[in-house]
Amino acid sequence: MNRRQVLAYTRRALADNRIDDASLEAEILLRHALEINRVQLYSDLECDIIPSDEEALKELLERRIQGEPSAYITGHREFYGLDFRVDRNVLIPRPETEMLVEKAISLASSHPISSIADIGTGCGAIAISLALNLPTVTIYATDVSASALGIARANCKKHGVTDRIVLLEGDMLEPLPEPVDIIIANLPYVRESDMPPGGRLSFEPALALNGGEDGLDGIRSLCHQAGNKLRGNGFILLEMGQGQAEAVTALFQEIFPSSRIEVENDLAGIERIASLRLTLSRV
Repeated sequence: MNRRQVLAYTRRALADNRIDDASLEAEILLRHALEINRVQLYSDLECDIIPSDEEALKELLERRIQGEPSAYITGHREFYGLDFRVDRNVLIPRPETEMLVEKAISLASSHPISSIADIGTGCGAIAISLALNLPTVTIYATDVSASALGIARANCKKHGVTDRIVLLEGDMLEPLPEPVDIIIANLPYVRESDMPPGGRLSFEPALALNGGEDGLDGIRSLCHQAGNKLRGNGFILLEMGQGQAEAVTALFQEIFPSSRIEVENDLAGIERIASLRLTLSRV
C-alpha cells in the first residue's frame, strides 16, 4: 500500500469509531509512524509504505481507537503556535486556554507588568508562550507535581527560555518568592461527579482535572492564597468550566470586595475566562 491508500484507510477507521477530526488525526498518526513532516507526506503520496511502518501505524491506530489522545501517542501538542512535549504526567493544552495568554499579553501592553506567575503550569505552555512574547517580564511557573515540572523544564530548554522562567515546586502560590503583577492559572475545574471512567479525559492526570465537589476547590484555594502574593493593582486571570462564572465571580467579590471583575466568552460562547483587578486600597 502507498501513503495515499494508508491515509484513506486510517481516516475511515477513525471515522467508523467516531473519532472527531478523523482526517487530521489520520495525518498526525501516519506522519508520526513514518517520522516525516506534513510537506514530506503530501509531496509523495504514491510512495509505498514498508511493512514495519505499516505495523507501527496499526499499533498507533489501535491506541487512538481505544481513546488515547493523539497528543500522548505522538508526545507533542501545539499551543499558541508552538510545539510542546507532553506525556501522561501533564494535561494536554487546549485551544481555549490560549485566551489566558492573549489576555496577559494585552494587559502587559497597557499596564506596567514586570512579573507573572503561572500556577499549575503543567507542560509549561502558558509560561513559555508568555516568556517568548514578553521578554522583559519575569515569569514564575509553579506546580505541585515534580513530574510535570520535568516536562515543563524540557519544554523551556526546547524553546530557549530556561533563563527566563523560574520553575517552582509546591502548592499553588506558596512557592512564590515575591508578589507578582499577574497571577494566571488554568486549574482543575471538572466536578468530581463528572470525572470520566473512560474516554480521552481518563488518560489525563486526575490531579490536573478534578476540581472537587463543585469543581472550584483549586480556584478557591488560589484566591485565598492571593492576598499577599499579588501587587496592588495586580490581576488574576482564571480559566473556568461551563456554568461556573457566577460562582467564580461571587468568590472574587467575597475575597476581594473592591476589585473589578470581568468575564469573557470563548469562541463557542461559553463563559471561559474570569479576570480580576485589585485596587490600590489593597496595597
